[in-house]
Amino acid sequence: MEAPFRADALGARTLTLHFSAPDPQAGDTLRWRLTLLAPDGRALRNWRGTRQPDEPAGPVTLRWRTPPTLRAGVYSLRLRASAGDGPTIEQSWNVAVGSAPLASPLAPPTGDALPYAVYLGNLHSQTSHSDGGGALDHCTGAQPPQSTALGPSDAYAYAQQHGLDFLMTSEHNHMYDGSDGTNSAADPAAAKTLYQSGLQAASAWNQAHPAFLAIYGQEWGVINKGGHLNIFNSGELLGWERNAKGELIADTETPKSDYAFLYRLMRERGWFGQFNHPQDDQFTIGGKPLAWNADGDQAMLLCEVMNSSAFSSRSDEGETHLSNFEPACNKLLEAGYHLAFSSDQDNHCANWGSAYSNRTGVLMPPGAPLDAAGLLDALRARRVFATMDKNAQLVLTANGHLMGERIVNNGKLTLQANYASKTGHAVAAVTIFQGVPGRNGTVAALSDKPRSVIRPAIGEHFYYARVTQDDGKMLWSAPIWVSQRGRNRALGKIELR
Repeated sequence: MEAPFRADALGARTLTLHFSAPDPQAGDTLRWRLTLLAPDGRALRNWRGTRQPDEPAGPVTLRWRTPPTLRAGVYSLRLRASAGDGPTIEQSWNVAVGSAPLASPLAPPTGDALPYAVYLGNLHSQTSHSDGGGALDHCTGAQPPQSTALGPSDAYAYAQQHGLDFLMTSEHNHMYDGSDGTNSAADPAAAKTLYQSGLQAASAWNQAHPAFLAIYGQEWGVINKGGHLNIFNSGELLGWERNAKGELIADTETPKSDYAFLYRLMRERGWFGQFNHPQDDQFTIGGKPLAWNADGDQAMLLCEVMNSSAFSSRSDEGETHLSNFEPACNKLLEAGYHLAFSSDQDNHCANWGSAYSNRTGVLMPPGAPLDAAGLLDALRARRVFATMDKNAQLVLTANGHLMGERIVNNGKLTLQANYASKTGHAVAAVTIFQGVPGRNGTVAALSDKPRSVIRPAIGEHFYYARVTQDDGKMLWSAPIWVSQRGRNRALGKIELR
């Protein structure tokens, strides 16, 4: 969904809705509903529509003129769509009505109080090792596997030249046979050698360029009846495909879409991952989508909350097709996962990091080397924020503890959203959200103030902050997890639940 943050001179804006289905079923009718939500979450207006299977593809455009009765503020547009009996997909973007009042000033997130250096990069992209690296003058989507000339070293060079601090080339694990299906004539040795060559390319780049971190890994899984996730630090190619001789086209067999098996293997091997562009019907265990798993909770560190178009050929950071995955990430948090938010580009064209201005921000100790071990330590600590503006930062603290931490608290809890912009942007809206890990409920807004003092109920909680800038770009802090203790009146002692 494309929704301009501000209306034009006539008080109107054009809303553009894009629909696609990776595995469309014949006869399925697509149904969509767009809802305007007030700053307090009330539904104010709905637009509805359907699309039949025999109708031509293409975007739906709506011209919306802001009613003069709406008070100035930051509202949101929520799009929900489903096809047939399939899952409901949700997208939501903020829009400003009138001269939206600015939120209270927020304290800067860096300096003596928070002694960390901020590194900004992209943890999701493809090259010629799978279906990426398409030349910008004719790239419109995923490339035939291993058909382009630009590999990991080209991607690292491009990203470094365009100001990124790190880039992960995350190749589809099932395309090392040179096919997006199964290549019955594939040579397993060639597939495994290609994966090792990627690891070697990243290592060589890092030795020659210590100011930049090259990361090579794999994007495991399939979209349909599965879900993609990145594995950051595996020295082995994982897979499930076999050639005509029955030979595994990988180093280590991992059954297709078996997430319980994969999470267990990741925990045992010390591998860590990220949920990529999650949807409500993915990452199923025991028939339950987005299911919590103890092994997965140990292995999975990040959740992509917002990405630019995977098939963008823009190189001016001006891509307009953006996707928001906050609802699915919130469901994973409510399921019990301990995840920080990330924002990546999933580049399939040769524009690694330049399609849009979004970045994943990582906090590392100043003076520490920018290397794989240090970055992984920061990811494991969830010292991470997601931003649509590479020149802005957001850090949440709770009683002085940094986002990503798991703390025990007695009494009051002071939540502080700390924001800074290098380019002078102001804050149009700030929201602090709250949830309960393991409840499988709904994440809710707690406060629209950058500083909130609360007394949580006894039990488990998580909190995170989201800031909307005056240009509509958003930032997400990592959550902080709080075990709230309290006095048991009957027993007269402190009780931990």
